[in-house]
Amino acid sequence: MTARDYLSQAYRLDQRINSKLEQVESLNGLATKVNSTLTGMPKNPNSATSTMADTVTKIIALQAEINNDIERLVDLKRELVAVIKAVSNTERQTLLELRYLCFKTWEQIAVEMNYTVRNVHLLHKEALIAVVVPSSLH
Repeated sequence: MTARDYLSQAYRLDQRINSKLEQVESLNGLATKVNSTLTGMPKNPNSATSTMADTVTKIIALQAEINNDIERLVDLKRELVAVIKAVSNTERQTLLELRYLCFKTWEQIAVEMNYTVRNVHLLHKEALIAVVVPSSLH
């Protein structure tokens, strides 16, 4: 695993969490939507309750997944902080933190660090060389 792949894990996990949060929001919308159609035929009174219960069960399961993912993200970020702190140059550390912990764009990093985007890319390349990926992940 390259240093970039290793450091990018938090961003990808954060994206998955956000996707699942959107799914929960969508399911909540479905669960609260009242969908009645008027026909002359009697309906099974338990079918709406069953559909609602299924939706609520899915929401609860998805929320449990999200909670597990958030715990994993917190642990991963703690691990990444330790790896980034092991980089000797503070400018490189700052760049790595802004990119891989705060998920900032290259342009945002350049503004914050008062560099050009080109200089940020050069510093990033140097920083990645300085990152030591834990040996258990090679």
